[in-house]
Amino acid sequence: MHNNVNELFSNLWQNYLAVTPSAEKIHKILGSTQSNDIINDHIALRTFNTSHVGLDVLAAHFKNLNYKECGEYHFASKNLYSKHFEHEDPTLPKVFISELLTEKFSPELQKIVRDITADINDSVTSADNFLYSGTHWDISYLTYQKLLKESEFAAWVAAWGYRANHFTVSNNHLHNFDSIEEINQTLKNNGFELNGAGGEIKGSPQEMLEQSSTLADLHPIIFSDGVKNIPSCFYEFAKRYPKPDGNMFTGFVTQSADKIFESTNVR
Repeated sequence: MHNNVNELFSNLWQNYLAVTPSAEKIHKILGSTQSNDIINDHIALRTFNTSHVGLDVLAAHFKNLNYKECGEYHFASKNLYSKHFEHEDPTLPKVFISELLTEKFSPELQKIVRDITADINDSVTSADNFLYSGTHWDISYLTYQKLLKESEFAAWVAAWGYRANHFTVSNNHLHNFDSIEEINQTLKNNGFELNGAGGEIKGSPQEMLEQSSTLADLHPIIFSDGVKNIPSCFYEFAKRYPKPDGNMFTGFVTQSADKIFESTNVR
């Protein structure tokens, strides 16, 4: 496991950019020339809830770097369970990890997940690079399509494996943009497609968090039966508001996060 938190996020970022070329373009559009004002609010990772690759296995990498568990979230319609983690240094990104509740799905899906994760052992999951190591299995496009019928999330993890599925620009730290609306309009003016599920802006000042996101880039994957372009990763934008006690809200809104997941949906 990494003992340097900045190195971990740098590697996660490079791994993300490799399949999300739009992120660099968005960086240039949103960042001001005077200063490096792109601050990462949080990243998100996905996995299956089988014991050897479950949420807690991924979380251990962050706990090893002094991250603490701060909230849990249930997504009934998608059969997902998530937790978020924060570091005592508030300038470090928050981390949102989700696992698929595989037992809620068909025996066929459960068998696919068991088969593809069967050879992953502790030496793999504890390695420095595990969180940005991609897939540890071969999968056919046919299998990917079977998973898609039951769960977009399952199909995404099966195709992409272990990597950040998004990074998040903190609107609070941008010099040139006061609102999520302004960010969204600028992105649309530059030809980017936004996730419209539940509205382009998810959440509200009353919920102390507003979020929006691009639709995932399409990127080629080498399946065992050919190469296909499928949704990879996306870029998110978040504006946080203070709680009644004056401290900034650092958690997440389940209803909004539910729709953010759909940024990687096949379209």
